[in-house]
Amino acid sequence: MSNEIFFTPGPAQTFYSYEQHLKNALKLNIPSISHRSKEFQLIFQETVENLKSLLGIPDDYHVFFTASATEVWERIIQNLVIDTSHHFVNGSFSGRFHEIAKAYQLNPTETKSEFGESFNLEVPGNAELIAITQNETSIGYNFPSEEIGQIVDKKPDDALVAVDVVSCAPAVALDYAIIDTAYFSVQKSFGLPAGLGVWILNDKCIKKASRKAAAGHVTGSYHSIQQLKKYAEKHQTPETPNVLGIYLLGKIAQDMLYRGIKQIQNDTLYKAAVLYQTMDELDWIEPFITNNKYRSKTVGVGKLKERKASDVIKIMKEKKMIIGAGYGSFKEQHVRIASFPTHSKEQMELFVDTFKTI
Repeated sequence: MSNEIFFTPGPAQTFYSYEQHLKNALKLNIPSISHRSKEFQLIFQETVENLKSLLGIPDDYHVFFTASATEVWERIIQNLVIDTSHHFVNGSFSGRFHEIAKAYQLNPTETKSEFGESFNLEVPGNAELIAITQNETSIGYNFPSEEIGQIVDKKPDDALVAVDVVSCAPAVALDYAIIDTAYFSVQKSFGLPAGLGVWILNDKCIKKASRKAAAGHVTGSYHSIQQLKKYAEKHQTPETPNVLGIYLLGKIAQDMLYRGIKQIQNDTLYKAAVLYQTMDELDWIEPFITNNKYRSKTVGVGKLKERKASDVIKIMKEKKMIIGAGYGSFKEQHVRIASFPTHSKEQMELFVDTFKTI
């Protein structure tokens, strides 16, 4: 088995208990069971209950399973927007959601900020849905929870708030009770292989999707909110899902519950502080996000002053530590270093000690 440690922003290092849960799943023939069986219904129910407990999701919210968080962007536009959505955009992933809304020939608006800068938090009065990326993985930007709360306080009464928590849940706190929908993929903070998305939404979303469908709009087919809800009420999915992924997610969420959400979030803050302090001390790299308030706590992005990212990545790989390149146009200018719940404080300390030697 490889002794490399993956500090990549996703897919990332698998959770430390993943291998044991995978072995147990194979012993129990989980990949072979029917998605219409009682066994799967129990797996579905347990996973949803563990996620709700871990993230503090209100009891009356719904949890659906999709192929990925990318799919949820499209499902949100299909089901929850008739005319216009408003997007806070400052990176590739927040920007892609805005592009999907435009591809549907709607009238999305956007508030853009320079990389790493704060946003104007005002929202147009006609916005039906407000899209926020809590952790913009492409540049390492954290959208502070208090600013999300300010948007909620100022928004039009009927507007829904959608939050992308792809690379920060459950490591960064968020009050799910004040937002309407959130979503993530499992290959980042939950330390699982890619291929499963989780969509969280409240009854306001259910009602909006029903109104849109009743007005004659197409809201999708097998993964419309109406279909997802119909099957979720039976602890099932409309299609044959990633049964193994749902099982493993439930087990890892349970492990995180045993560890404690506060401990996970406090460890995340500690590891982020150690990483950014190291970047501040070195003369060949600096945090790309200059204001600490807006620095991601789970994906630290460093701006290289003279070196190329590929050279730094190669050196760290030789030391058995795998880090990510910059995203898009920043490929050679940035390195991205993840710190997810599977990474211990000791591993981050070892990482920065090694990083200082190159």
